[in-house]
Amino acid sequence: MPELPEVETMRRGVAPAVGAVIERFERVRCPRKPIAITPGVAAFRRRVEGRKIVDTQRAGKRVVLRLDTDDAIVFEPRMTGLLLLDDPPDSLYNRVRLQLGGRGRPRQLVYWDRRGLGNVRLASPEEFADRYGPVSLGPDALTITAQQYRERLGGSRRAIKVALLDQRAVAGIGNLYAAEILFVAGIHPQRECCRVTPRQWTALARATADVLAEAIRYEGSTLSDGTYRNALNKQGGYQNEHRVYDKAGQPCPRCGRSIERIVQAQRSTFFCRGCQKRTGCIDSD
Repeated sequence: MPELPEVETMRRGVAPAVGAVIERFERVRCPRKPIAITPGVAAFRRRVEGRKIVDTQRAGKRVVLRLDTDDAIVFEPRMTGLLLLDDPPDSLYNRVRLQLGGRGRPRQLVYWDRRGLGNVRLASPEEFADRYGPVSLGPDALTITAQQYRERLGGSRRAIKVALLDQRAVAGIGNLYAAEILFVAGIHPQRECCRVTPRQWTALARATADVLAEAIRYEGSTLSDGTYRNALNKQGGYQNEHRVYDKAGQPCPRCGRSIERIVQAQRSTFFCRGCQKRTGCIDSD
């Protein structure tokens, strides 16, 4: 589930580790499905143990730890991964632990993953640029402009909601925030990208920035399964501010009409037919 606001919250949460030295890299024994660690643990240890963490970054929906060797440890949480400085929700699903040293620094950084769909990768500068550079990831959703949206999506006949999930077009948006952004922008989720007007591209860019920044202020959304936590194992708060996501049958906060649910690209989409007009739409993705 973690999308840009949750991953950015994770990144900010582990920022106190900057300046710490990685004393040990450990793959924690877990009886559940193993996660992918690239390269293997022995090679990982050789390259990171004794190295200093010099920065934290985010690449779309991934947290990046930059080392003093210019290598990068990339955590991709996928559906249920978390990065924690505190004790995890349940130690059964611990996957990777970095034991840290340094005065005033955290003693550990833990990657936890209930379903085991995430991965941890160590990348050289060249590998990082190839895998997470502009060829692979679109502009970051926090900074994308109306012009960039139009250039990347304006010629597509895909439904705009489906297109927003394409990480090569725009990096960081997932199913939850696509629905929220389109509602704020007043755009029907089935509208074809090629029929989005210049005014709507402007509204979309503004809504993207506003919704994601607001969600980050609330430290992301902890949904009903309770999985997502920040780095100190606390719930996010943005789930209490959702306008349409997972609210089918409830009144629209803007017009009072019932919020609807449809399926696009095998994902649930929530919207208000009164506030998001259907003109220029397609019936399928």
